[in-house]
Amino acid sequence: MDKTVFLCHPVCTTCDKARKWLVEQGIEYEERDIRMPNPTVQELRTWLVGSGLPVKRFFNTSGLLYRSLGLSEKLAGMSVEEQIDQLAADGMLVKRPIVLLNNGHVLVGFKETEWASAFQDLIVLTE
Repeated sequence: MDKTVFLCHPVCTTCDKARKWLVEQGIEYEERDIRMPNPTVQELRTWLVGSGLPVKRFFNTSGLLYRSLGLSEKLAGMSVEEQIDQLAADGMLVKRPIVLLNNGHVLVGFKETEWASAFQDLIVLTE
């Protein structure tokens, strides 16, 4: 992967904040709607490794779909593979934004200090 990839949902306010931060830092990225196409099982497996996070951290727990499927009660009884399959079924279940850095590191959700640390080599410093 040559370019940083920013996965988001067009009407997500957290994604808007993250996008603004990327622009302010002068970071070039390719944007992808998390729903078009939905993340594949293989992509999710790769992202799990790159993030170092457990699969449950990839769920958009504040989303309507997550709640309507009753996943807060079901996740504990699901295997990792079942959880990955569930995430791959609909991009709206996936926490966003997700950033895929060209060094293989994956950021899930927007935390400015975490992003600044991860992007320290990519940030264009302006004076």
